[in-house]
Amino acid sequence: MRPPHASLPALVPAPDRGALLPAIAQSAQPAIDSDGQAAIHFLGHATTLVDMAGVRLLTDPVLRERVAHLRHRALPAHPAHPVDAVLISHLHQDHLDRRSLERLGHSLPLLVPRGAGALLERWGFRDVREMAVGERVTIGGVRVLATPASHSGFRPPFGPRAECLGFIAEGVQRVYFAGDTDLFPEMSALGPLDVALLPVWGWGPNLGPGHLDPERAAIALTLLEPRVAVPVHWGSLHPIGLHRWMRTQLTRPPHEFAALARGRAPGVQVRVLRPGEQLRYTDEGWHP
Repeated sequence: MRPPHASLPALVPAPDRGALLPAIAQSAQPAIDSDGQAAIHFLGHATTLVDMAGVRLLTDPVLRERVAHLRHRALPAHPAHPVDAVLISHLHQDHLDRRSLERLGHSLPLLVPRGAGALLERWGFRDVREMAVGERVTIGGVRVLATPASHSGFRPPFGPRAECLGFIAEGVQRVYFAGDTDLFPEMSALGPLDVALLPVWGWGPNLGPGHLDPERAAIALTLLEPRVAVPVHWGSLHPIGLHRWMRTQLTRPPHEFAALARGRAPGVQVRVLRPGEQLRYTDEGWHP
């Protein structure tokens, strides 16, 4: 049984979205009935490749060594196979990187928050599909549902501003990619989930508002109740020149999250993947 919202520390209220929550809850059945396998590749930071029986969805791609004032600890991993669509959670530079998208081509479908389309079209991308919370797009038989997120949608330093989203990919499994977010009440309406890709830190020595740290990510598991959780948004990017002073912040968060999850959500399997590693789904479940 989920604990009542009142017991959660500083649960961030989300905007009133009226009838959108029932729409999210009603979408909980897989979009396709298939014996095909699924896989999740963690490529670093918030970049993951979700493979549903051959349909490949890439999240928030940052595929180069440096973006803005941030540098990868190592050369970022790249998708080993062509992708079918890109999911963009919000406009911050460590999630929406123009040059990384250009490496994938200008005709690839981009699923983006409402308000982001004009910027991407100005950059020359030809298949930009804006989504609002509760809307769905089907990519090759996999249904992609836009979910809420509690985060800032302004792109520094001059904008624009767009909504922030998470996504659920519904195919042979239901996989939730949270993007960047803090806790929000609607998390309890997103299940059932097979896998949750949850941010557990960021890129600096401290976290600003609108983020999950290891403790709050463990609390999120009590709302989401996935079978498996994979911590993301850690260990890859750091401000240029601060790598030596940030070793603890770069490596500790996913293991802290796993330890806290054992106490708060013992029924959830936590799989800590290093950038470049993957999980595969078979009849026996999710395994490295």
